[in-house]
Amino acid sequence: MSTSDNPLLNLSFEIPFDRIEAAHVEPGIDALLKRARVKLEAVKTVSSPRTFENTMLAFEAITHDLHEAMSVISNIESLATTPEFREAYNAVQQPVSEFYSSIVLDEDLWKALRDYSETDEAKALTGIRKRYLQKTIADFRREGADLPPEKKKELASIDVELSKLTTKFSQNVLDATVDYEIYVTDEAKLAGLPASAIEAARADAESRDKAGWRFTLQAPSFIPLMTYIDDAEIRRRVWTAYNTRATGGETDNSGLIKQIRELREKRARMLGFANFADLVLDDRMAREGAAAKKFTEELREKSEEAFRSENEDLRAFRKEIEGQDAPDLNPWDVGYYAEKQRKALYAFDEEEVRPYFPMENVLKGMFEIVNRLYGIQVVPTEKLPTWHKDVRTYDILEEDGTHIASFYADLFPRDNKRGGAWMTDLLTGGPAGKGFIPHLGGINGNMMPPVGGKPALLTHRDVETLFHEFGHLLHHALSRVELRSLSGTNVAWDFVELPSQIMENWCWEKEALDLFARHYETGDAIPDDLFEKMLRARNFRSANAMMRQLGFATVDLKIHTEYDPEQHGDVLPYARDVLAEFATTALPDDYAMICGFTHLFAGPVAYAAGYYSYKWAEVLDADAFTRFKAEGIFNREVGRAFRESVLANGDAEDPMDLYKKFMGREPDLSALLERSGLLD
Repeated sequence: MSTSDNPLLNLSFEIPFDRIEAAHVEPGIDALLKRARVKLEAVKTVSSPRTFENTMLAFEAITHDLHEAMSVISNIESLATTPEFREAYNAVQQPVSEFYSSIVLDEDLWKALRDYSETDEAKALTGIRKRYLQKTIADFRREGADLPPEKKKELASIDVELSKLTTKFSQNVLDATVDYEIYVTDEAKLAGLPASAIEAARADAESRDKAGWRFTLQAPSFIPLMTYIDDAEIRRRVWTAYNTRATGGETDNSGLIKQIRELREKRARMLGFANFADLVLDDRMAREGAAAKKFTEELREKSEEAFRSENEDLRAFRKEIEGQDAPDLNPWDVGYYAEKQRKALYAFDEEEVRPYFPMENVLKGMFEIVNRLYGIQVVPTEKLPTWHKDVRTYDILEEDGTHIASFYADLFPRDNKRGGAWMTDLLTGGPAGKGFIPHLGGINGNMMPPVGGKPALLTHRDVETLFHEFGHLLHHALSRVELRSLSGTNVAWDFVELPSQIMENWCWEKEALDLFARHYETGDAIPDDLFEKMLRARNFRSANAMMRQLGFATVDLKIHTEYDPEQHGDVLPYARDVLAEFATTALPDDYAMICGFTHLFAGPVAYAAGYYSYKWAEVLDADAFTRFKAEGIFNREVGRAFRESVLANGDAEDPMDLYKKFMGREPDLSALLERSGLLD
């Protein structure tokens, strides 16, 4: 195959996802690496006086084409992989990782950047250009630019190994998730399940020419089982399978966790940091691991009393309905009895609202909300090739019709698609002269698809998830930053969740829901009494929800600050013991959710030492939304202020400064506690 035929080498805005094949990956990336090396040499050998253009802008351009191509193939690997594509994807991980490591460890490049930083032009820089130079110099130092040559070589090998190990971790989780299935052939055993879940399981089995009902570990199948099915043995089997994913056989991640953690720790110490968390948080809002731990401990302290009370109430509720001899709760019982308790307390069933959330309406309503807030239009487009027939495509336009972004929406599960929900930033645009180069991204999820002649009907939690990922997409799509490296979601990770999490607030406002929450058969809006029940039930077991997230954040921080294998032994029981402090019930000996914890181990950094960011950003979003509540949830002026201060600015300024531009002050923790019903 000639390079001219390789679509990865000349990516246009209309990425040919329908033509990119496994055979394109290795030759394409090899050619792009050669192209990047030529650009790197050009930056190092500038003959004329160094300027921002010939040094800093040229430096930023070194990896531009390579980064975009890797984003595209990573997108395919996550959403439509094949054995051949995975093999090709894995094959390019090492050379790409080696190249990225070589950049920050290149002594001639480091000298070129330092030389420029000492020029009169550099010292006179202001605004985003000054910030970019300062962050670049700081990043190089933090990545080992000042290390002696032998240490640089060792650091580069660590980076390559981390890339390989974390890629393998992610693929093991996908394989372990996809490999698990159970078929139920006795309809009586489905008692308690909503009709929507039963219909989906039947359709899934039929699509495979199987009898009965098929259930998997994918969220649309797993969550209804844990919440509704009366058969405790089925709940136990599926819960155990989910929480022991990737713990044995060819997909065993336990050894990978140990290797990844050790390499991260070694890397941090080589760079002069006490631990991996301090390295990661050095350029984030928390600044160091101790500050992140203090934050999580403060929230835990304010939640523990309510947490214990909620769990005592749940145990008492089970005895109330089953008698005083009812056994204690097992982990696979918690969601089931909690749902029964919620119905008893609030007469509210999540399934009651599902008919009011057909996906088409939810998408239209979400687009209407951002139109009111930010003055943008979201319209379907047919111009973008896709990787699957179910993928939707949209353009985002300014009010005057200017095209500022496009995106894909891939929202239904498939066997060759990873679980969960996420946003992808594929191509980064921005201001260009007097014009604007549009951004390109995607939102991805695993919602229950249409079944039984009905449209795709979402739970309220699905709606929140969709709004959340669209918030990330807006952060990418509305960015107006001239430098790609500081654009969109390229911000501190304890700030990146603010745009996504603030979007979830509109899912709880009746005025917003009335725009789109319509019964798929009658067209009726959600009745006021049903909405009130949903609202009252919002904070049901909110302390448990808080503690669950704090448990994940705590085990993350402890693994990356305190854990010592010689002192604490095997990491799996260590993690289980930490998480047990945050669990409603005792955890079984084989509990090993961290083997499936992709947030921590599916990338060289990913959310490692940063899972606390979700709660940190919740503090920001709860506080920031108080301004919308005070001045109007559709107030265009408030929307414009949020767009201009946060969404448009990426990392152009310190995130706390951007937040204060919008709110006029630093964030207040009490807004989150009040929203969660945990304020004293």
